[in-house]
Amino acid sequence: MTDIKYQIITPDDNENISLIADWYLTEWNIPIQTTIEKTKNLSADNYEFQVLMTVDNKPIATGGLYNHVGLLDKEPRLKMYKNWLALVYTKPDNRGKGLGALICSHIQDLSKDLGLKEIYLFTHTAENLYKRLDWQQLERLALGGKDIIVMKKEL
Repeated sequence: MTDIKYQIITPDDNENISLIADWYLTEWNIPIQTTIEKTKNLSADNYEFQVLMTVDNKPIATGGLYNHVGLLDKEPRLKMYKNWLALVYTKPDNRGKGLGALICSHIQDLSKDLGLKEIYLFTHTAENLYKRLDWQQLERLALGGKDIIVMKKEL
């Protein structure tokens, strides 16, 4: 049987923060130091957190809830939305197995437990995943040659 566990990353968890930073550099070219600083400064008081999923004690996926995502720098009008599910990553050799959906559902559950009523996301690669998880489209925009969809989830 597969043993799936989730843990909230704490600011002193340097090993897992470094691992996540390496994943984000490889996947999205986010500088390692940027991820380290952002992760260490997440605040539960502001409804922010990073989750690491392990399968049989091996780190497989991550994602989090953030108040600021890069899209807000390009589209400041979207700052009216808070609590963004973002940076959902599954190791390439584990994709297509439903693990991304599991970690998203876990982040949604944690968000609801915090008392949030809705959360948001944007994607240009995983629209079908989020539709399956009952996310609703708010709008589409073309940005940097990409078709971006902004979505909302009622909790």
